[in-house]
Amino acid sequence: MRISARADYAVRAALHLAAAQDEGPLKAEAVADAQGISHKFLEGILGDMRRGGLVQSQRGGNGGYWLARPAAEISVADVIRVVDGPLVSVRGVRPPELAYTGPAESLLPLWIAVRANVRRVLEGVSLEDVAAGRLPAEITALADAPEAWTNP
Repeated sequence: MRISARADYAVRAALHLAAAQDEGPLKAEAVADAQGISHKFLEGILGDMRRGGLVQSQRGGNGGYWLARPAAEISVADVIRVVDGPLVSVRGVRPPELAYTGPAESLLPLWIAVRANVRRVLEGVSLEDVAAGRLPAEITALADAPEAWTNP
């Protein structure tokens, strides 16, 4: 699985909005500056997130962006799907739509298992969890494994 820059920036922006939920709307420029993201690029991402129902916006001097729902109700997977589409695809196709023959036949359940695990991790973590530094124990255990930090 590859996390695109777009998805990374979207999650970071969403986390910034989550951390500031009680402060009112935040300007895109302030979020971009705080996260080291191009303002123009972030505006496009926030537009996608608004169309996807994750953020709301208001124009004007007191305007800006804020989460459309509480951070506890928005998973990291929700954000990635809104800006990048399906979490796992093979050649741009969702795994259940694939078919293999011969020695490659076992690839389909492998890709389905990969998708199931990615979903389990990314759907199981809310923006509130990450913004508060409280990752679920299952996620912490995966990240604590020494082999998780090495590149084969």
